[in-house]
Amino acid sequence: MDSQRYQTVLLFGAPGAGKGTQGAILGRIPGFFHLSCGEVFRSLDIHSELGSVFYEYSSKGELVPDDVTVKMWAENMHAQTVLSLYKPHDDLLLLDGIPRNVKQAEIMEKYIKVLGIIHLVCRDKEAMIKRLRRRALKENRIDDAQEDVIRRRWDIYERETAPVLDFYPKNLIHEVDAVGSPSSVLQHVLQVVVPIQDSHFNNPISGE
Repeated sequence: MDSQRYQTVLLFGAPGAGKGTQGAILGRIPGFFHLSCGEVFRSLDIHSELGSVFYEYSSKGELVPDDVTVKMWAENMHAQTVLSLYKPHDDLLLLDGIPRNVKQAEIMEKYIKVLGIIHLVCRDKEAMIKRLRRRALKENRIDDAQEDVIRRRWDIYERETAPVLDFYPKNLIHEVDAVGSPSSVLQHVLQVVVPIQDSHFNNPISGE
């Protein structure tokens, strides 16, 4: 039933497009709840059942199977609701980094109702690769600054993640130019998410 699925907007885009930045900003606004798939993995207790499964794959450098990834995400979401950090009847869920491929999108259909997709578009791949290198160097992540590593991430995105856009109806997808200052990109993102929030949630936020 739709009422039992999380009302969701997906933040979508190639590496470096700014999904995490936009999600983090929006997540500080009452009525929005941002969850990055990376945060789910980072917060795992490796002594738990799912944590040990995750560690088993990651320690060998292997990808975690899609059903396990979604199960980890679903358990994390449940914990967020139990702790009242995320209130499904009041908050619009903003997901970043999941679903990462079509199989995950299919599995997640029973958990989320996608109301919109923000597709942060980078038309200049080479400029974005330079941006990623600069960011990695600035944050002192030398390994992530290697061009072959960045290009491999792009290749994986184009091969596995980009097809997710074809899984959802075209009318849900809103393209936003990812090139520009975070505040100008945010302005365009808000033009999409605020009407969705207003039309699906009856929770006027007081200024108190």
